[in-house]
Amino acid sequence: MLELKDGAFKNVGPSNKQATVKLYDVAGVDVREYGDKRVKLAFEDEQGSEVEVALFPEQVEALTAGLDSLREESDLID
Repeated sequence: MLELKDGAFKNVGPSNKQATVKLYDVAGVDVREYGDKRVKLAFEDEQGSEVEVALFPEQVEALTAGLDSLREESDLID
């Protein structure tokens, strides 16, 4: 777990290399090339919180296939 204090992160839990990030009410999405082979997805909310994810081409293909499948099976994505 992390604590934000005076603009700096402080580790307040066990020291491990695992994290869970959740960002709701996304206001902006950006997609761009990252390095030689990857694609970077960046998500930002209205408060300026941002999450970036770098994916390899096969991961982008899996994401695209998942979105296509959801579009076919659900009324959530038109």
